[in-house]
Amino acid sequence: MTKKLEGKVAVVTGASKGIGASIAKEFAAEGASVVVNYASSKAGADRVVAEIAKTGVDYASSGWITHSAPNLDVALDIEI
Repeated sequence: MTKKLEGKVAVVTGASKGIGASIAKEFAAEGASVVVNYASSKAGADRVVAEIAKTGVDYASSGWITHSAPNLDVALDIEI
């Protein structure tokens, strides 16, 4: 049975704990590959990635996103 988000990639900000972590896990359960973003808790993000990886998702990654106004330059540090 095909899952609703199979073949999609979800970037979830604030996913190292709380609601963000729950959303990341739900997207993974629906078949999405998930980028787990964190601002300050790499350990928390790594725990979420480990939990997602157990579900058999193609990949789950932790990374950080930073931005600076006014150009909103975005940097991703992602391991896939």
